[in-house]
Amino acid sequence: MDIRVGDTITLKKQHPCGSRQWTVLRSGADFRIQCLGCAHQLMLSRRALEKSVTQIVHGNGEAADG
Repeated sequence: MDIRVGDTITLKKQHPCGSRQWTVLRSGADFRIQCLGCAHQLMLSRRALEKSVTQIVHGNGEAADG
């Protein structure tokens, strides 16, 4: 799965603030993502993130299904 810094991702589960949209701040073995609803940040392993992604919108606006 091609997830890069600056991409906007949609996750299966909703964050408590109500948003499912996150932006990728750091990629590698672990990912740091930031909620677009409340700006909360999380660190997730690559495996956990790839299991929960439903859609990826690359920084250039190109959409890809996850």
